[in-house]
Amino acid sequence: MSGHSKWSTIKHKKAASDAKRSKVFTRILKEITIAARLGGGDAAGNPRLRTAVADAKSSNVPNDNIDRAIKKGTGELEGVNLEEVTYEGYGPAGVAVIVETMTDNRNRTVGEVRHTFSRFGGNLGENGCVGWMFDKKGVFVLDADSIGEEAVMEVAMEIEADDFELEDEGYQVTVAPEKYIDSLDALRQREDLKIVYKELSMLPQNTVELDGSSAPGVLRLLDALEDLDDVQNVWSNFDISEEVMAQLEG
Repeated sequence: MSGHSKWSTIKHKKAASDAKRSKVFTRILKEITIAARLGGGDAAGNPRLRTAVADAKSSNVPNDNIDRAIKKGTGELEGVNLEEVTYEGYGPAGVAVIVETMTDNRNRTVGEVRHTFSRFGGNLGENGCVGWMFDKKGVFVLDADSIGEEAVMEVAMEIEADDFELEDEGYQVTVAPEKYIDSLDALRQREDLKIVYKELSMLPQNTVELDGSSAPGVLRLLDALEDLDDVQNVWSNFDISEEVMAQLEG
């Protein structure tokens, strides 16, 4: 099981059971604001904003909140000046970690990220120290019960996918990052499939195998980074066997 798939599965389950709904809303609204600032407030002409708004609606974010976030991005309403900053480092067992943030205060954010790495047995590195180990890809997981392999092949060809394979959660389809938004639009128009998971992801080229002793420390670090207010996404290149994962979940 790849680090991408396993960590995505954990994040997906965590989000589904997370009582901190307001935090989920905050992350989505930050994305809407910065998308509107970079590409304008018209979702029809701004693919990144269109995707962010669709994600907000699927997460039941109130329309008033969405509208305010867009207006903050376009300058119609006063708001903080958010910027995207990425940090890289190493966790326990030498796993590579990429942390994507949106912040209005770089000093605060880097301090929190560095402290979290140190607290959980990792260390924050220089920009670029691990990024070369990952490829940016658009990733979709399609429910295997709603679509068969032949139909997945058809869909993959339709959206010019790089690859698809059967994973635990369903069929994982990957596309080039520049095709992510158009592919998402095309998949959402298909009534014969269900999207289990979707993200613009950093996929590891190689993975680090974790055993029962090293896995808990890595997961604690990644979970703590995810919980930081300014963090939008966390990526890592670990691999955990089904046996070890079952022990951890048990």
